[in-house]
Amino acid sequence: MLMNAPDTELLTLMISPERLRALKTLTGSEEAAIELHQETLRLGAALMNVTATVEIALRNMICENLSHHFAVPNWLLQPPIHFQWRPPEQKKIASALDSARRAEYSKLTQAEKAALDHQAYPGGRPPHISHLKRAQDRRKRIMVSEGKVIAELTLYFWKRLYSPDYEQTLWRTTLKRTFPYKKLSRAVVATHLEQIYQSRNRLAHHEPVLHKRFTETIKAIEFVIQHLEATPPSLTTPLAKLLSGDLTDVSKKAAAFHARLDTYRVK
Repeated sequence: MLMNAPDTELLTLMISPERLRALKTLTGSEEAAIELHQETLRLGAALMNVTATVEIALRNMICENLSHHFAVPNWLLQPPIHFQWRPPEQKKIASALDSARRAEYSKLTQAEKAALDHQAYPGGRPPHISHLKRAQDRRKRIMVSEGKVIAELTLYFWKRLYSPDYEQTLWRTTLKRTFPYKKLSRAVVATHLEQIYQSRNRLAHHEPVLHKRFTETIKAIEFVIQHLEATPPSLTTPLAKLLSGDLTDVSKKAAAFHARLDTYRVK
């Protein structure tokens, strides 16, 4: 798309000179920098599609595993007495619970919201209570399913379960079964999940994942899809088959984009 000078000037402000600085330095052109910036977003969207599928698969396999291991209903919010979440996970679960309740609260009519006052304040609503506090007290009375709370938890929570904090309580007792190949250590799994997590966060904030970071992210994704619920690891696991085309596509796009960047470096 052809852009005139006013277009380029305004778009530079919209995208921000800081975001475009490296690309402008490379190309010597604000217009070319804007075009390359859009390509990084398209590449990031393709990679995000893959990381999203990996995150969903990992989350569901962990939940399946822990559900059987704990063998109690509502294991996320009320795990057995012999197990306790570490403080970071307790905070994430509490935040996810509140988010799930917020989502349900937003669907209620004004009459339904007001009806929650009877549960929140059985002795009558206190005078001069703020609207915010009243809404918070109402939300605490909303029952949400464990599945809705799980859906609010991010990859940070799931990858944390493979950290040293849970080596004895989760990895050795049960989570090793999610990556059952006997030669794998928890630390190796954690390293690959951390790589995916870091790149996923960059993508979520519209930051580029290129060069070495892109290569290492693809390797981490390939590790997960070949090892998750698989022993021995395989290039033809169901998850690997599902993502094969997407990985080929995003790798081709990355190669083409990196080659285009190289043409500017040669110049």
